[in-house]
Amino acid sequence: MVDAAGLEDAELEPPEGQHPAADAGPRADIGFRGPTVREREERKLQDKSHSVSFPGLAGAPIPHDAQAPGTYDVYRDRLDPADPANVWAPFTSKLDWEIAKWAKMRGPTSTAFTELLQIEGVQDALKLSFKSSKDLNKVIDGCLPVVPEFHSEEIEVDGESFEVFFRDPLQCIKLLYGNPEFLPHMSFAPERHYVDEDLTIPVYHQMHTGRWWWKIQKILEGINPGATVVPVIVSTDKTQITQFRNQSAYPVYLTIGNIAKEIRRQPSKHAQMLVGYLPTTRLLHIKDSVTRTRALANLFHACMRKILGSLSDPGRNGLPMASGDGVVRRCHPIFATFIGDYPEQALVACVKFGLCPKCEAEHDDLGLYEEAPSRDLASTLRALRTVDRGPEVFMQECAEVGLKPVVHPFWEDLPYANVFKSITPDILHQMYQGMVKHTLEWLQKTFGAVEIDERCKRLPRNHSTRLFSSGISHLSRVSGQEHKDICRILMGLIVDLRPQDPNIGASPVRVVRAIRALLDFLYLAQYPSHSQTTLQYLEDALARFHGSKSVFEELGIREHFNIPKLHGLSHYVESIKLFGTTDNYNTEATERLHIDYAKDAYRSTNHKDAFPQMTKWLVRREQIWQHDRYISWRSAEAERAAAVAAGAPGAQDDSSPPRVHIAHLPSAKSVSFALLGAAYGAADFQTALARYIIQERNPRLSERQVFNVADGIALPFRTVATYHKIKFYNPDAQDEDDLPAARDAVHIRPAHRDTRDRPVPGRFDTVLVNTGTGQDAGVTGYRVAQVRVVFSLAAKARAAAFPAAYNGPKHLAYIEWFTPFAAEAEPDHLMYRISRAYRAGTRHRQFAVIPVDDIRRSVHLFPLFGAVAPRTWTSGNVLERCERFYVSSFLDRHNYITLY
Repeated sequence: MVDAAGLEDAELEPPEGQHPAADAGPRADIGFRGPTVREREERKLQDKSHSVSFPGLAGAPIPHDAQAPGTYDVYRDRLDPADPANVWAPFTSKLDWEIAKWAKMRGPTSTAFTELLQIEGVQDALKLSFKSSKDLNKVIDGCLPVVPEFHSEEIEVDGESFEVFFRDPLQCIKLLYGNPEFLPHMSFAPERHYVDEDLTIPVYHQMHTGRWWWKIQKILEGINPGATVVPVIVSTDKTQITQFRNQSAYPVYLTIGNIAKEIRRQPSKHAQMLVGYLPTTRLLHIKDSVTRTRALANLFHACMRKILGSLSDPGRNGLPMASGDGVVRRCHPIFATFIGDYPEQALVACVKFGLCPKCEAEHDDLGLYEEAPSRDLASTLRALRTVDRGPEVFMQECAEVGLKPVVHPFWEDLPYANVFKSITPDILHQMYQGMVKHTLEWLQKTFGAVEIDERCKRLPRNHSTRLFSSGISHLSRVSGQEHKDICRILMGLIVDLRPQDPNIGASPVRVVRAIRALLDFLYLAQYPSHSQTTLQYLEDALARFHGSKSVFEELGIREHFNIPKLHGLSHYVESIKLFGTTDNYNTEATERLHIDYAKDAYRSTNHKDAFPQMTKWLVRREQIWQHDRYISWRSAEAERAAAVAAGAPGAQDDSSPPRVHIAHLPSAKSVSFALLGAAYGAADFQTALARYIIQERNPRLSERQVFNVADGIALPFRTVATYHKIKFYNPDAQDEDDLPAARDAVHIRPAHRDTRDRPVPGRFDTVLVNTGTGQDAGVTGYRVAQVRVVFSLAAKARAAAFPAAYNGPKHLAYIEWFTPFAAEAEPDHLMYRISRAYRAGTRHRQFAVIPVDDIRRSVHLFPLFGAVAPRTWTSGNVLERCERFYVSSFLDRHNYITLY
């Protein structure tokens, strides 16, 4: 045997006259797979450098002799602290401020906080400037940034008065528009973006890239050049604020489209503001259901008109508003989009429940894949203006245009507003809580809940998937997140199933096609960036679903598909072109706001006459938020000044994590080769590592030559350090810099016992490996493998194996290959089929040692269960017992774009 440490590069040269040859080992059958048309189109979306700005004075500042001071400068002058070095003023110290912030943001009730401060010794120890919650409130109310206050007014409907709490939306818009924190993420004029230099293929992402903004800007510039459009985004949603007392709130939220979508959808950024609470009455004293429904609609619109009515004149004529840097522009706040669930959409559009709020499709035609004329705003407004001609004429005119007779809808006098265009898609309720919910019911009736549940229990584990250990048929009150989790595994549950009734003649292939089309639509609809080509993919997915959905009628599961939420999918492309991608207006953000603005606010009250207490509590929290931002600005300013004075460069913010992260300390410091084989399943670890070392020492050798040399080597070490987890932070697959990296992880852990001494099976996840030519989109250049060991060599072992100047990767992985991707995916479900890769003519698995950096991300495999899932298979052993798999592309958007 030859010792690896004694090998010289000269010994690894090919014998004279022998040329490198293709090897029949692990990499021989990778094959060539050129990029598909779709892969090339997806990659184009990464380039958004081709843009055209709106011509003229759009978004231009109003000429001034001198620029106005910035928002924070004005606030600092108002504070006028006695000690300019005290960045926490009006609080006396950092501790004084931190205690105050904790008390209002995280602390107990006001009474409990006061009792804490009155404990003997607490005041002396902390040296606070306030002695009670009441004292702290005086500081907040009198000194901290001014935010719009709430007030209430009564609205009378059917002889009964109702109280609506609201604040001036114009002041809220000014506060959002003038926030210095948002300034780097704001747009003041529309743009057209393209993916090609010829400017022929438009791309849509942020709201200012949509056609609506460009159209409104063109109208305003034709009247008075120099306008800055401020798109107003309104959302409403009734929510339960107690678990047992049946108390509810009806918040109204507002934000502006100038702020980038990734900022607007983060609750911690506070880019959405609560502007009102609507009455939650159900008017049960009105016995006639039709009259009650009409009265509720009139109450809603009367309240919304009270809240948003002040936007009418500024939207038409404009008003000066200063951004966070003090630049003043003539701004036109214009109602742009409404975000809400279908009942809210129908209520806002004043259409009957069961009809489309955007087009004139009849209820019996909602299930057809046909376009219907858009609702006409001009004829709608003419019908609404007949309200003074008597109730009979008014009701007749409204009925002719398909409206409910609502007296003065809130959008009636808002300039440039078209409510039928403003109603936007709703991924959460239309898709996850709508079509996905329906689909699960259809599938359980088709295939039987028992077999679907058994497959749920036997899917391999993956970091991004939830293991439904009891199945999905018994879930109740399924949340949107649970429906998301189910969508990740749905294709794997049905891909090779057969209908539970063998006498049914309908082909299960059409069921699979329908579900695949629906999932394609769901994932494509959530793209953060769309080109004309990807929008065509979206339309094609919807067409494929409509082409296959009749199978559920043939199975006797559905009589029709006149479902408003299904019909709503036909309007996605139009809305994306008008207002940017769907993450500009998804109700998920609204649902999350309920925690801060409704549920937590209610818990802060004594539950008696709650809304005045809730609004005051929210105003004080907003003042704390504003002051916290100001302190951060002051602190950063002081650090920059200190750095300049010292001649040092300013601090650089590089908070993005590395793509691959492994713990600094290993999970096991010294694991023998024998234990790697017995516990980790890495039976050929020594051979694989020897081959890797030889290849690294002399990359000119062919794989066959590497194998021949490695067979005669005995490694001078017998242990390695192992790691049981790798974390991945993959940048957005469409190269959206402002989106968070896709978090992923791979687990590699042998069987063990938990803290309660129960056996836990080993887990060795599957990954996507870049074989050298992999790109950001598509499977070209990638191959699937199962990771058995992630390890590193000790310093002495590394010195013995490699030359002194070697600077190779620190972390390596022992993997077992699966077969390469085929040239095309399977035609019905569009997933790639793979199986275990064996050495030619044997049942010996192909293996290799690779750098961890070659691993792109985890992948999830769907086992081919057959007609009935073998009951001996479990989630822990299915990767070992099953031979054939389909590769899932539904873990997340990054996975979907990478694997199709």
